[in-house]
Amino acid sequence: MGRTGFRREGAGPLTPIFLEKSESLTESKDMLDYTTLTKTITALTEGETDAVALMATVACEVHHADDRFDWTGFYRVVAPELLKIGPYQGGHGCLVIPFSRGVCGACARTGEVQLVPDVEAFPGHIACASSTRSELVLPVRNGAGDVIAVFDIDSDQPDAFTETDAVQMQVILDQVFELAQ
Repeated sequence: MGRTGFRREGAGPLTPIFLEKSESLTESKDMLDYTTLTKTITALTEGETDAVALMATVACEVHHADDRFDWTGFYRVVAPELLKIGPYQGGHGCLVIPFSRGVCGACARTGEVQLVPDVEAFPGHIACASSTRSELVLPVRNGAGDVIAVFDIDSDQPDAFTETDAVQMQVILDQVFELAQ
């Protein structure tokens, strides 16, 4: 089977697609070394099942892996339709986000990756940091497939994230949180 990718239909969220080996996800932006990042995170999290410990490790490693990443962190599902801040790197984040608001809320509500090139154009965007220009938010699922959190990566650069970033980050999250409790 080929690789997994994501496609945006109009202004909607990204949807999964499968690419043949001959197709490329590479975009023109400088790319993060996802092979090294994946190996590092896998080595650091091997055998760990505590979700908060895993979140702290992933947030730290991802934040320091790429200069595009201005804020990286998790918002945990703590009640029906409610996210609260979890481990993060960068300036202060919003403490509470309802599923009905913002990019993180949209990700938690739909369970779909949100790749937002311009946060000002996103309906209901929550400005936790005025410097944020673009955002990538991914669902974090446990082994049962339940969304337990979202992983939010903000950039102070417009259109900072690619579909490759979305695919590779989702692969890392799926691996790391498969056994999370």
